[in-house]
Amino acid sequence: MPKVTLLNQSGENVGEIDLTDTVFGIQPNEQALFDVVKAQRATMRQGTHKAKTRAEVRGGGRKPWRQKGTGRARQGSIRSPQWVGGGVVFAPAPRDYTLKINRKVRRLALKSALSLKLKDDSLIVLDNLAFESPKTKAMLEVLEKLQTGKDCLVVLPERDANVERSANNLPNVRVTTVREASVLDIMDADSIITTKDAVKVIEEVLS
Repeated sequence: MPKVTLLNQSGENVGEIDLTDTVFGIQPNEQALFDVVKAQRATMRQGTHKAKTRAEVRGGGRKPWRQKGTGRARQGSIRSPQWVGGGVVFAPAPRDYTLKINRKVRRLALKSALSLKLKDDSLIVLDNLAFESPKTKAMLEVLEKLQTGKDCLVVLPERDANVERSANNLPNVRVTTVREASVLDIMDADSIITTKDAVKVIEEVLS
């Protein structure tokens, strides 16, 4: 059973916490991680691209010049793809980029991402994370004492307005909850900050 040091907001060691093997101690599945991250990135695409094909562009109904005798190449329409203002060959059309991922694969990818972060010593567990009022300075002090990486993901057991607003002005800090955290968020972050209560929720959801 993997263990991780339990810290307070000042970065001081206050004990240890045992983590579940089946959530934080598995062998990361690279294929599951790849498939889920690819699907999540694909879902972010709007898919609203559009260009007109030769059939959709306006004009070009009359043949520009006769077939023979002009010395020029034969042309049937001024809206052919080679003409300025003509249609686009294989023009992009609006589409849905959503990819289907099985629920078991999503869960495996989430476990793999968490296990990978623990293996890389990028998982920081606090006994509690709370502020009396929203202050960016207070969040900065916590990050400095914890010595986090450039990009940081804070995972809370439930929404906390003070913590969220304290991190709003920090471009490299993202605050989310256990239910909303995605594989892409976890893999993009250099370090994960969570609480012991959030760890319990994660283990309950994924065990």
